[in-house]
Amino acid sequence: MLKLKKVSKFYYSKGMVATGFTKVSMNLDIGEFVAITGESGSGKSTLLNVISGLDSYEEGEMYINGEETSHYSEKDYEIYRKKYIGNIFQNFNLISSYTVYQNVELVLLINGYKRKEIKEKVLDIIKSVGLTKYKNTKVSKLSGGQKQRVAIARCLAKDTPVIIADEPTGNLDSKSANSIIKLLYEISKDKLVIVVTHNYDQVSDYVTRKITMHDGRVIEDLRIKETEIKEEINVSKYKETSIPNKFRLGIRNTFNIVPKFLLMLAVYLFIVVAISGTYSSFQKGEYETSKEFYSPYFSSENLDKRILLKKTNNSPFSDEDYEKIAKINNIDNILKNDLLYDREISLNNDYAYFYGPVLSVDLFKDTLDEGRMPENDNEVIIVANKNDWVISNMKDEILNGEFSLDEMTNLKDGSSYKVKVVGIKYKERGYNTNIYVTNETVKKINEYINISNNKTTYNYAGRTYESYAYDLTSALRPTDKVNKGEAFISSENTYNCKNSKCIGYDLNITSINKYYKNNLTLKITKEYDKNTINSLTGLNYEEYNGAVFINEEDYASLWKGENYQSSVFIKDDKIVRDTEKELQQIGFDTFYLLDGKTEDGTAQIIRISKVIVLSILIIVLFFISYFVIKLILKSRNIYFSTIRMLGSSRKTAKHLLDIELNTITNIAYILFLSLIILSRTNIVNLKFIKDLSDFLSLKEYIIIYLILFIMSYLTSTRYSSKLFKKSAINTYREEV
Repeated sequence: MLKLKKVSKFYYSKGMVATGFTKVSMNLDIGEFVAITGESGSGKSTLLNVISGLDSYEEGEMYINGEETSHYSEKDYEIYRKKYIGNIFQNFNLISSYTVYQNVELVLLINGYKRKEIKEKVLDIIKSVGLTKYKNTKVSKLSGGQKQRVAIARCLAKDTPVIIADEPTGNLDSKSANSIIKLLYEISKDKLVIVVTHNYDQVSDYVTRKITMHDGRVIEDLRIKETEIKEEINVSKYKETSIPNKFRLGIRNTFNIVPKFLLMLAVYLFIVVAISGTYSSFQKGEYETSKEFYSPYFSSENLDKRILLKKTNNSPFSDEDYEKIAKINNIDNILKNDLLYDREISLNNDYAYFYGPVLSVDLFKDTLDEGRMPENDNEVIIVANKNDWVISNMKDEILNGEFSLDEMTNLKDGSSYKVKVVGIKYKERGYNTNIYVTNETVKKINEYINISNNKTTYNYAGRTYESYAYDLTSALRPTDKVNKGEAFISSENTYNCKNSKCIGYDLNITSINKYYKNNLTLKITKEYDKNTINSLTGLNYEEYNGAVFINEEDYASLWKGENYQSSVFIKDDKIVRDTEKELQQIGFDTFYLLDGKTEDGTAQIIRISKVIVLSILIIVLFFISYFVIKLILKSRNIYFSTIRMLGSSRKTAKHLLDIELNTITNIAYILFLSLIILSRTNIVNLKFIKDLSDFLSLKEYIIIYLILFIMSYLTSTRYSSKLFKKSAINTYREEV
């Protein structure tokens, strides 16, 4: 079965060559119980390691069933150990943190048995070595004799044709030793049992063959008893370790040593918090920078919370549209007349001046510090900086004082639009003043804005004129003195008409903007001059000569009162994209104002810094974590060398380490996510974690997990490449 032909083993260390054994030749067959004896250092254990495939040889040839093994690679030896060899080690090589059952089960899991095939077999084997009542006891709590029985049970479970026992009674009392040897003798009936012992007397009654070694050579090979040599060899039925078995062992290894698990969990928690915190800090810096945005077109207040809206079909907003918008959770306020908000207007009189956006009083949700809310159409309230000198020193003059809304004129007579300040709210920051007006004033200001923004032209007698609200001599002017459908023009602008008489001509008016176009046709019924203008319109000739006067209702029909553009203010700008999607789904085009910001380079610098710093941090964390994990895992080296001696491949051992580290990685990440959820729901008060999560999106969580996973995998790969590059027996020797 096994044949050695002039086999030698040498060791090389620091340029020196030492001999393990020299020129050993022998044949070993199934049915033999062989004892190899000799003094310490004679080469017994080294010979056993070569026979069992745990160590290689340098000279000669070893045959297994007639097959040469001198060309065997580490993988070939792994297969050889799986098929042929069951080891009983001098130091037991048990997994101390496993129970008796788990130690015996281990060898079957490694060799690809399904779990349902294992239980009954393991229990029967444990019973055969007299340890049934200890099956759930951890090996660390057993006596030496009991541990040796567990080692024999594990060897029996593997069911290989060759059993190799190195000093199996070295740590036992005479009674325990005798029972172990007797058990091995019973096994040898249909197997090849090779026992190395320094005490031949313990085994002399059972062995069939005695081999004595001295100074690395066989000096005696004596057959003690004739035995029936069996030609048929039943090799171990093994398969590759299955994926479920790998996960079972990997997860078991994760938790079976609690201090190790907690230390490694702490390392990975530190890594995930460090990466997340750094990433979040940069995201926060980038976010804060993005809010530093001045726009010449939009009000500078709450730019980070404002979304512009228009309907996809360019139709005006309806009450139903505003109801739909209000149902979206992240909507804080709806600004129906947002053109008004972006048109900053001055509020002034002889002793005070304020400047800022105009808002509907319906949007004022706070309480006043001074005065009352508006009750009449021409009343307003203001929100101003309490440190403003005018506010601090002239509060009494401002409250109930009359002010002009500059840039706003009475469209009938061009006079200033007057309002009264009836309430004041103080604010801590910002020097612009928010001016809150009644809905009637909103309507008038909005109309004025439309007039200013629309391109309005009128023509008669083949000539076209443009109407400008600020130019009294060319503008269309409303008056109740003109009948509906009629128009008055200046007698000085009739030269294109026949005989310079335009009465009876059509006056065609067009008002157009990006949303709508209005056309109006009126009949010219009167011509005014400097003598008749006052009686016809109530105005003076010097200021208004050239203006076209039309009926107030006709005038109002040119500027549609509907809103074609509105804005919404959101509660949380961190989920602005989700809010935009919801608005788009109900028929609106959206524009988030911060998207219109032109980068000044600061954000780009932050992004580049983020990549550099995070890259350095990840590299540093990897090496720090690797060093710490390496120290923690050092206690696992014996485990990995043991399972390799039992038949596990390097690949399987690497997979078990991968699963162990990735399980801890996942637990650390789940704990991190749980802390975030608990903090965000205010179940626990962890401000750092809550602030950190404010700037992490789903994408960032995925990226952080992938970084953690890759670091775990690289740690496993780096560690296993150093651990598994040596043979199993050399790794074990170094650790023991």
